Amino acid sequence: MNNENSLQEEFNMNKTELVAAMADQAGLSKKDAEKALKAFTDVVAEELKKDGKVQLVGFGTFEVSSRAAREGRNPQSGAPMKIAASKAPKFKAGKALKDMLNA
Repeated sequence: MNNENSLQEEFNMNKTELVAAMADQAGLSKKDAEKALKAFTDVVAEELKKDGKVQLVGFGTFEVSSRAAREGRNPQSGAPMKIAASKAPKFKAGKALKDMLNA
């Protein structure tokens, strides 16, 4: 494992740490911050279920990406197989967020 990977692992934020940071930044209790985070994720998920999108100007856009049905290959046998059409959530970063990361 190189130093770059080990440094990156040290800075990953889990849900508990995110809730604590949100509570601290917004002056909320951890319980209220957790409720707010759950409400946010629930609202985004519900909108994406309806094939909608959630756009947060300056931050980014959550949307649904559709993949058509296609034929693939079984990696073990090499035999052709059908892969069903599917939908996946997608996040596209906004300009302000990109600029902040590259400043």
